[in-house]
Amino acid sequence: MELVIAFLVGAILGSFLNVVAYRVPKGRSFVTGRSHCPHCRALIAFYDNIPVLSWFLLAGRCRRCRKPISPRYPAVEFVFACLTAALWSRWPGQTLWGVGVVLACGALLAVALIDWDTFIIPDGLSLGLLAAGIPISLVNPLLGAGGQSWLLPLWFSVRGAAVGFAMCWGVAAAGEKIFGKEAMGGGDIKLLAAVGAWTGALGAFDCLMIGSLLGSCYGIAQMASGRLKRSDPIPFGPFLAAGAVFNFFYLVPLGFPFV
Repeated sequence: MELVIAFLVGAILGSFLNVVAYRVPKGRSFVTGRSHCPHCRALIAFYDNIPVLSWFLLAGRCRRCRKPISPRYPAVEFVFACLTAALWSRWPGQTLWGVGVVLACGALLAVALIDWDTFIIPDGLSLGLLAAGIPISLVNPLLGAGGQSWLLPLWFSVRGAAVGFAMCWGVAAAGEKIFGKEAMGGGDIKLLAAVGAWTGALGAFDCLMIGSLLGSCYGIAQMASGRLKRSDPIPFGPFLAAGAVFNFFYLVPLGFPFV
């Protein structure tokens, strides 16, 4: 029953993340104002705003103007519903940490969507994640919370943020020097610092490796299909976000120096 509730809550949160991803790049509030059709601007009634289900009942079209609504909306809702249930199952009996990690993954998903659309990672999301990651380290099992000292998880979180920032900054600086252009933006650097605050130095390292692998695979596939040129930019935030979400389930035991 708990997993069913987690799935439903995740679907609702996924609907909210769609609003965040749509409004934040436009500089609009995602807290106030009702949802509306992006084509005719008609307000969406509550019965047409049921996560996942309403899109199918309306055949993917606005009730008023009948223009198509992107299938990305129900996809985000369904994916985050499944992710929420999976996270709740992964961390049973750890309510505060479970809620925190679900919200963190929600922020990561919003980052991925916004960066994919605009090549921008809003500071409010990355720095907000960073600010939240340090105090929640006191209940963070990835950082050894629950042991004899409450200072150790706090130290691991701060160290992880610093290591994440330094690693990403170093890669960005080296890439710019080698290729003569920006390899990674400041948003990516802040995001990896935030990931380090939540998953420690090992998590930041894992995230950078996993994100780089996924990004490389995507870029190679797109160039092979002719959709991208070698000089075309690729948003790195979505791949870092994917690596961070993976970290919340499992930290790859790469060992030294981040044990």
